[in-house]
Amino acid sequence: MKIVLASNNRGKLAELQAMFAPLGVELVRQADLGVGEAEEPHRTFVENALAKARFASSHTGLPALADDAGLCVDAFGGLPGVDTAYYATQFGYEKGDDNNVRALLEQMHDQDNRRAALVSTLVAVRSPQDPEPLIAVGRVVGEITRAPRGGHGFGFDPVMFIPEFGQTFAELPPEVKNAHSHRGRAAQQMLALMRERWWPDASKK
Repeated sequence: MKIVLASNNRGKLAELQAMFAPLGVELVRQADLGVGEAEEPHRTFVENALAKARFASSHTGLPALADDAGLCVDAFGGLPGVDTAYYATQFGYEKGDDNNVRALLEQMHDQDNRRAALVSTLVAVRSPQDPEPLIAVGRVVGEITRAPRGGHGFGFDPVMFIPEFGQTFAELPPEVKNAHSHRGRAAQQMLALMRERWWPDASKK
């Protein structure tokens, strides 16, 4: 079964495709179906993810899965939150992962409280009018390092230190990161919800 992924991020596609493989689901990027980016005017992850999922579904006629994720830094009152992807642009940099990391480290230079959470909210709809969207939230708490470490992952992975592993997400093997990341935890919840609500027979496999 095909599900349109309401994102053009290849990193997200690769991670989520691997996680959803057990259901026999094929995720297709919306860009590959000629769908542009949805507007994200809301201040919460769940509202933006729902808007993206409904937009992708309405333009393709397919069920849709959307992810809205971000970094919530305690010292910044939970920000950048839904503005995470554009964080660097607030400080004169171009949009991009490397610039986001650079800007974050600069802004946290004098901060002793380095606690932060990576949050992923996944929303799935069967149709644009689906009255009962599936919603799954994954959250991982860690600390922002003072310099990037590791060569795996994307986004803030090189500066997100996870105490339970003693490493940043970017230092962990991809399969370990995928199983324990905010997106991995949300995906596991979403898989369970899809099996229960959409394909109850799949749980017998």
